[in-house]
Amino acid sequence: MEGITAEVAMYTVNNIWILIATVLVFIMHLGFATLEAGFVRKKNTVNILFKNCMILSIGLLTYYFVGFNLMYPGGESAGGFFGFAGFGLTLPEGDAGGIAYASGAYSYYSDFIFQAMFAATCCTIVSGAVAERIKLVPFLVFCLFFVSISYPITGMWKWGGGWLDAAGFYDFAGSTIVHAVGGFGALAAIILLGAREGKYTDKGIKPIPGHNMPLAAIGVFLLWFGWFGFNGGSVLSADAANVSLVFTTTALAAAGGAVGAFVVAYMMFKTHDLSMVLNGMLGGLVGITAGADQMGIGEAIMIGMIAGAIIPASVVFIDSVLKLDDPVGATSVHLVCGLWGTVAVGIFGNMASLSQVLIQLKGFFAIGMFTFAFAFGVIYILKVTMGIRVSEEEEMKGLDAAEHAMSAYQEPEKISDYSLAIE
Repeated sequence: MEGITAEVAMYTVNNIWILIATVLVFIMHLGFATLEAGFVRKKNTVNILFKNCMILSIGLLTYYFVGFNLMYPGGESAGGFFGFAGFGLTLPEGDAGGIAYASGAYSYYSDFIFQAMFAATCCTIVSGAVAERIKLVPFLVFCLFFVSISYPITGMWKWGGGWLDAAGFYDFAGSTIVHAVGGFGALAAIILLGAREGKYTDKGIKPIPGHNMPLAAIGVFLLWFGWFGFNGGSVLSADAANVSLVFTTTALAAAGGAVGAFVVAYMMFKTHDLSMVLNGMLGGLVGITAGADQMGIGEAIMIGMIAGAIIPASVVFIDSVLKLDDPVGATSVHLVCGLWGTVAVGIFGNMASLSQVLIQLKGFFAIGMFTFAFAFGVIYILKVTMGIRVSEEEEMKGLDAAEHAMSAYQEPEKISDYSLAIE
């Protein structure tokens, strides 16, 4: 169009792509909600959906109020451990918040809203792991502190130009910074919370299956769909070559994850376990996220397959050996596969070297130790003050009735009742 420079046109295209990617990441919250709802018993469906609604809302508000400026403090904090640019959002004046922001790739507000959608996902990971027995209000208090303080501080270490970025740690879209952070938070929570009633008995481990596998499958496909924005948007421009590469490595890793989980689960259980394949897809996605822009096609498939193969073994180890009750397998998918994806950056792709593997391990465990300690501390304080666990009676009744006084599914009316009603 006449009067529009190439610079303005590219800025507009880049910015539109970042906003489209933001919408795709937003859809992931619906994916988490439906996945978790499918993996819990029907008496806890409203509760898990309620938590996911509030996690997104609390996440956006707290990331606006404090998180964004903790994660991207700028200035003298480069190469450091901590920085803070003040409360709320401060739009740079004139073009500084628009075409002059981020070298003309996207605007200030696009940067904020894309990163804010990422921030809330770390608590959705915790939500599934603590399902069916945690009190609602203490959990939401935990989310407030986790999203506004813990996640931004460790995110700043890499994405905000902190000490891990200076050390050469690489995490393209968050195998560690988002997913393992959520996984470490989940691990701390389930240790302090304990298992669901009746899960571990004198006679062995009692399986507690979810009530709606179609809903769980819909959730996984929504997550896969949203992951194209999660990883593709992390290119931070509409660069055709890079975005298309990331789309391809993301999709093939997810497919590899499904196949890896399918094969290993059959070898272990001698049956075709849908829940393992669904989590295998997610494991493949988590695994590729750290290096989606660095991998060739074969490497992406291999990373996904190994991640998928990890899932059944990890789920059994955490459940049977550690006796930690994780209803949705969040610690296996996000923490264990987050470790694998982070290390895979140093094994495969453009950055492969022993020194990079060591840097990746250093970054993973530094972020992991801080996150676990923070989450454990906050949840422990909540445990001794507010209490974090519902009563045995409330757990048996179901959290939908105990905490919400409603049911996700209405019982069908009896024919006789219906006949009386129409008469």
